[in-house]
Amino acid sequence: MSESLKEIRICFVGESFINGTGDPECLGWTGRVCANINRTRGYDITYYNLGVRAETTRYLKQRWLSEVSYRLPKDYDGRVVFSFGVNDTGRSGIQQGIDLAESLENSHCILSEAKQHYPVLMVGPPPCGDVNQEKRNQTLANLSQQFALVCDELNVPYLDVFSKLVNSPIWLTEAKANDGAHPRAAGYAEFAEIVQCWDGWLNWFIA
Repeated sequence: MSESLKEIRICFVGESFINGTGDPECLGWTGRVCANINRTRGYDITYYNLGVRAETTRYLKQRWLSEVSYRLPKDYDGRVVFSFGVNDTGRSGIQQGIDLAESLENSHCILSEAKQHYPVLMVGPPPCGDVNQEKRNQTLANLSQQFALVCDELNVPYLDVFSKLVNSPIWLTEAKANDGAHPRAAGYAEFAEIVQCWDGWLNWFIA
């Protein structure tokens, strides 16, 4: 009789890039990294995608715990990956009056509470691909750096994907050709590859 696979339940919480918006394969980067771990490391991942399009940190802060706790009962090995921030810098954030200080306050609140209940990782915001988004990408670059400081303070592993994807012809070309923000399958595959090579992610699956 073969040995049973180790089961882990993971909630991915955030906005449209968690959701995988724009990917015709409906996997995004989150589905790809889970499939890869199942295939290469022999795990049985139960994968919950809790991405909400156009959501800011203000509203994510209100919903994440109830949604995650419902899916991760205490008698299971449950973990959480957060990725958010792009919408705080865009139309939704502007309409809601969200500034950098609030983004950082919300992220600190979310992550500090989450780590009291679950193992937590944070993946930073990716760049936008629209040709007119240079100023916004400067804002996102700063936001990513500030998120890194919050995570360092809280001892939450943080992955800066912005600095890797901002020079990526795959990510930027697909995003420009799509809606200016979201790539297609190849862009999400590139995002997934960055996560799959990250020690913060890999250390979760060391026996």
